[in-house]
Amino acid sequence: MSFASQVKKELCSDTSSSPQLLRAELYGMMLFAKKFSEKAITFKTENNYTVNRYVNLAMNLFCPLIEKTSILKAKKNNTRLYTVNFIDENDCRRIFEDFGHYSRQINLRINWANLDNRDDMASFMRGVFLSCGSITDPEKSYHLEFSVPYKNLCEDLCRVIEELFQSELRPRVTNRSGIYVVYIKGSEEITDLLTFMGAPNSAMEIMGAKAVKQVRNNVNRRRNSEIANIQKSAAASAVQINAIEKIKNKKGLESLPDDLREIALLRLENPDMSLRSLGQALTPEISRSGVNHRIHRILQIAEDL
Repeated sequence: MSFASQVKKELCSDTSSSPQLLRAELYGMMLFAKKFSEKAITFKTENNYTVNRYVNLAMNLFCPLIEKTSILKAKKNNTRLYTVNFIDENDCRRIFEDFGHYSRQINLRINWANLDNRDDMASFMRGVFLSCGSITDPEKSYHLEFSVPYKNLCEDLCRVIEELFQSELRPRVTNRSGIYVVYIKGSEEITDLLTFMGAPNSAMEIMGAKAVKQVRNNVNRRRNSEIANIQKSAAASAVQINAIEKIKNKKGLESLPDDLREIALLRLENPDMSLRSLGQALTPEISRSGVNHRIHRILQIAEDL
């Protein structure tokens, strides 16, 4: 089961018995469905939990004559497209008008009279997501979106989200093949919206995935830093050894002062040893900066040759 299907399954498990809240949820599902007019009401989904909830809500609240069909999608393995149509046009008109819409309405907009308070809005947003929402797997990215067919309806949905979160959550809009897509990217904003709609478990899963991802990224950064330091040290050691070999071949290491000859021999014997460890191996011990100073003198002698 995909993460989006998991979210919708959790949303469909809501056990509210308030007719007002169930009505607000059904309104969200119908308003953002395939068709919603006084002549036709059509709902389509690939999620069996969603289609069952839609049918149950419609039957309990309005008792319409419905026709439910399903077809197997050729491009998706074992995926069915469920379609629910209201057979009687009188049922369509009755439900359309019951939600405060009328036949001469030019543009389909949200009827705010159906949303009296935040609880109504939470149920409404749950219905909207079940109707046209989707979300990516948090292991891959953080992206929640609503596919809306009409511009005015898209603007109304953005307004609902902004008012719910007092403009702290600002959805973005893009046009994808003539469909308006309202989307949210931030993980915190997505978890807030999921929790508000009634999917706290899915929200917790996103937060858990984010925590794991942060730990993994920190480990990778630390490992990359250590590898870079090792490579840097190896390259520096190779330069030092080349310089010492140059002096050895041209003048002999006995030409070096005692302190430089001591560090040169120690470096030849220990090509992987850090400067700090080289200093600790001397008798008496010297600091890392002391070793670095001697190495620098050796490099200068080799360069002069």
